[in-house]
Amino acid sequence: MTNRRLFLRNAGTTALTAPFFVREMISKPPSGTLRLASFGANGMAYSTLDGISAHPKVKLVCVAEVDADRLDRVKEKYPGARIYEDWRVMLRKERGNLDAACVGTPDHMHATQAMHAMHDGLPVYVQKPMAHDIHEVRSLMKMAAEKKLPTQMGIQIHSWREYKVAVKTIQAGAIGKIKEVHTWSNKTWGDTEKLPTTADPVPAGFNWDLWLGVAAARPFVKDVYHPGNWRKRLDFGTATFGDMGCHILDPVFGALALGSPVSVRSEGSAPNGESWALNTLIRYVFPGTAYTAEKTVPVTWYDGTRQPPEDVRAILGSIRFPGQGSLFVGTKGQMLLPHIASPILLPLRDFVGYALPEAQRTDHYLEFAEAVLGNGKTSAGFDYSGPLTESVLLGPLATRFPNTTLAWNGAKAKFTNVRGANAFLQRKYRAGWR
Repeated sequence: MTNRRLFLRNAGTTALTAPFFVREMISKPPSGTLRLASFGANGMAYSTLDGISAHPKVKLVCVAEVDADRLDRVKEKYPGARIYEDWRVMLRKERGNLDAACVGTPDHMHATQAMHAMHDGLPVYVQKPMAHDIHEVRSLMKMAAEKKLPTQMGIQIHSWREYKVAVKTIQAGAIGKIKEVHTWSNKTWGDTEKLPTTADPVPAGFNWDLWLGVAAARPFVKDVYHPGNWRKRLDFGTATFGDMGCHILDPVFGALALGSPVSVRSEGSAPNGESWALNTLIRYVFPGTAYTAEKTVPVTWYDGTRQPPEDVRAILGSIRFPGQGSLFVGTKGQMLLPHIASPILLPLRDFVGYALPEAQRTDHYLEFAEAVLGNGKTSAGFDYSGPLTESVLLGPLATRFPNTTLAWNGAKAKFTNVRGANAFLQRKYRAGWR
């Protein structure tokens, strides 16, 4: 955390540029203070609000949390923050008192909370994935662009040295033009079992209806949804791919300057109607760029027990195959990028003495705060993280159509050969949550 300490020391002793706020902002911060609201209080929500609040000019004003048992850390470190159960009430009552918001709730609520905040003129920091479906991603991108609001998605490794070095190494041509990329995670956010049909008592202090939010009503079942297993469920999470794909594919997108894929194909089991499948294999084909060897470039994702084929893993030689990471295959060599570690150029004998590019780690959270204060831009704003998230979300969607190549038209945001797949681009919110 040396980088953050240095930033805070400098910020505390140097007058920062007077904050600039776009005309859509509802109010200017008093004395340059950035007043922050948080959707969620624990887990990644806490990491986010705490990370942004580390900036000397940020004040955490309020937090919305549906589970009273998950408020302890916020109450202890930020006793002055006002606590709300309903985030809609928080936005209504705090209107005029806020300058930015951060969203760290489960995937299914990211879009509606971020959209309401931006509608009120608030810049937003949203944990990955940016949203639960493609329509939501496009809607958030449009709103942010129209209101000219600073935004950031919570792919914090994007700002770390390791991923920056990887991007620079590929773009410098160290391993030549890229022919293919393999990416993987050994996490297992899926389930093959049917969910229990019984209902459990809702714990005291937990608002189950508010937690469901836009999703269809259903009985509460202990340990099936809240607080951790929602990632496995179709209506709430986006599987292992949605959890880790935004991280692991980030340097792939950055290094190759990728846009929308032209096709996506799942070679694994379909979801069982309630939960995402396990052990997925997703094959993407992207248009080629200045950094690729051909007019198209294949990018393949594996999770759970699935791994790249033996001949691909053999490229690593004596190097241990990491549980998560990427392998870039180029015309002059290969690059292994473990998650999270420095890139390794292969074969080792060909790169003895090769000096990797220099890069400086920065703070993803403080970068957002600075952007809201008018000092610079975010590096993972919705203009970058939106297309990344969209491509990631096409993976879980493709699992609904096993062994079928889905042709994707990014400009029109629709599948062109399997019309039924378009039905999964936008969810139907339950009544009262449109």
